[in-house]
Amino acid sequence: MLMDTTGIGRRIAYWRERRGLTQADFGRQMGQTRRWVQDLEGGKRQQDPRLSVLVRAAEVLRIRLDDLWSDEPVSTPPPASGSTSVPPPEAAAVIRELYRPTAPAGPLPPLPAMARRVEFCGSAYQACHYGALGRELAGLLPLTQAAAAAASPGAGEAHVLLSRTLQLTASFLHKYGAPTATQAAVVSDRALAAAERSGDPVAIGAAARRVVRSLTRQAHPDAARVFAIGTARRLAPELEQRGPVGLSTLGMLYLNAALSASGGERTPAAVHQAAEHVGEAAEAAARQGADLNADYTSFGPTNVCLHEVDVAVRFEDGWGALQAAERITATAVDRLTRERRARHLATMARAQLLTRQKDAAAASLVTAAQLAPEEITSRATSVALVEDVLGVHAQPPAALRDLARRCGLPA
Repeated sequence: MLMDTTGIGRRIAYWRERRGLTQADFGRQMGQTRRWVQDLEGGKRQQDPRLSVLVRAAEVLRIRLDDLWSDEPVSTPPPASGSTSVPPPEAAAVIRELYRPTAPAGPLPPLPAMARRVEFCGSAYQACHYGALGRELAGLLPLTQAAAAAASPGAGEAHVLLSRTLQLTASFLHKYGAPTATQAAVVSDRALAAAERSGDPVAIGAAARRVVRSLTRQAHPDAARVFAIGTARRLAPELEQRGPVGLSTLGMLYLNAALSASGGERTPAAVHQAAEHVGEAAEAAARQGADLNADYTSFGPTNVCLHEVDVAVRFEDGWGALQAAERITATAVDRLTRERRARHLATMARAQLLTRQKDAAAASLVTAAQLAPEEITSRATSVALVEDVLGVHAQPPAALRDLARRCGLPA
């Protein structure tokens, strides 16, 4: 008996949107490309879906198979594992401090003492100790906000300190995805405003990167890219005079522009723009001459290569990502921060999933979780990736099942 496939693509699009998945997200979970999803939803593959494909689609969308044949309203299944509308306690505590109306009681610590606490926060972030980072930021935010409010006109140090605290707060909140995305965007803008008041080009460039990330995550990649490049062009003369910290700031703006260019539809123009901005970052890295961690950027030739892998994955070019990764030595990656190494392993897992190397993807995730547990088990995007990799295994390896259970997933 022939199946009636009329309307299946439309229903898949409906449920995909209800689940908050982009076509790229759904394609990755199906082991397909965004173009495949577009064709399916647009009715160009109405005679193509095999029953096994529809079964997998129903699993990904968390609906009954019958719901793909019917427009009858059904009850909405529970949220996906790892997703929640409530931020974790450590993020909620930080958000409360952002809006506390009263200044802290008693005299403020001297600026150098607060600067040391900001340095601790930067180290905690790069070590993926997000719980400790959240606790420290909750105590530091009211102090740096009060110090900047009390500073005399032209006192740039206090505003730089506030900007750096807000930058770390934005990066911290970005880790938790949708539940904290709005607050992360607000904090990014506040960090940039404080940096502009300081007049420090390094602080301005660093804060601008957080704004770029927020715009990209809010599905405004074109605006994000234009802002990143505009800021880089404006600050380049001053940043190039500041040595490694200036070149690192400039190079990271170019890399953020490349990520933004790869955040939308894959077109020849977008691929060209991303490659151009990676090339500009490579020039800055060559002038810098080595992998450094100036201003907590981990910038250098190796990080440029890692971004080539990131860009390829964002364009769903799994084989291209793996080819780019072959040019990176294990020794160079091992010298990077724990956070950057763990993110690279997660990116490799996505590339391996795109190329149907499910065992390699599982191994990458398990290694990432061993290196930086909070980076994998505490982030919704990482948990979703674990769930995707788990889903392509008929018999998941024991280590992957254990990781899934630590992420709160049924295994």
